Amino acid sequence: MTELVFSANIVLPLLILIATGYFAKRLGLIDDRFVGAGNKLVFKIFLPVLLCYNIMTTDSGFELGSRAFWIFPIFILAEFALCFLIVPKIEKDGKKASVMIQAICRSNYALFGIPLVELMYPERNTSLAALLVIVIVPMFNVFSVVTLESFSGGKRSFKKIAMGVITNPLIIGSAIGFVLWKTGVGALMPAFVMTSMKNIGSIASPLALFLLGGTLTIKTARENKRQLTIAVLGRLVIMPAIFLLLCILLGMRDVELACALIVFGAPVAVSSFPMAQLMGADGELAGELVAFTSAFSILSVFVFIYVMRVLAFL
Repeated sequence: MTELVFSANIVLPLLILIATGYFAKRLGLIDDRFVGAGNKLVFKIFLPVLLCYNIMTTDSGFELGSRAFWIFPIFILAEFALCFLIVPKIEKDGKKASVMIQAICRSNYALFGIPLVELMYPERNTSLAALLVIVIVPMFNVFSVVTLESFSGGKRSFKKIAMGVITNPLIIGSAIGFVLWKTGVGALMPAFVMTSMKNIGSIASPLALFLLGGTLTIKTARENKRQLTIAVLGRLVIMPAIFLLLCILLGMRDVELACALIVFGAPVAVSSFPMAQLMGADGELAGELVAFTSAFSILSVFVFIYVMRVLAFL
């Protein structure tokens, strides 16, 4: 019962925030324009500041020696390689196949993951979750661009990929925080600056989850039910089951394993939807995958947390 209560206390606050956004949209309290503007604010201001603050306030004795910094990238590469081989055989439409691959392999790590890890370990050092953004987010962006261009009729532009990574606000915020942390400048910041950064960053997670609820709209789900079923199961069940088992066999526990749960078991990144639209892939399917994985992740993440707690891995 203790494990059940623990799991519920982790997942239900996220569900309530998402549900609040969903019903606010249904009741006409917010509209698509508000959601769009809010997502831009989260992506370009609040979340980068949060990541910068979390990294620059990392304990000075924290070492970048966690196995996660090299194991997770290898596993992410394996994910995409596996899907590149399998998904096109299942789905012949390249525009749909590219969106499915992106959905199965690209998690909403920054928005969904960091608050979840902090909720799970409020009294522990969770700096690893923030620092992993420097590695995880660029990989997701690079592989997503390559995937969408490969299967959606475009040509691979390495210049475009590089610029997309370099100008990503999440990566910029993380990089600035990393430099301030490693040089010790962050520790010299005046109190008013640190308090302001903390207050601005604290807006990111709840607002992002609230807006995520506002994006949950289903239009052509019946037409895409086969693609949705495959991609949702791949993102929320198959990939986390495979890679969490590997992480456990490699000896990962507690915060490391919690980070792995988010990398491989969180819903697909919200930014995958506009990216698919801009790059000529199936935008409707991409939006539906954001909605379905976000909704069903509440159950899947709950189950994974509960099982791993019972087995004393978390």
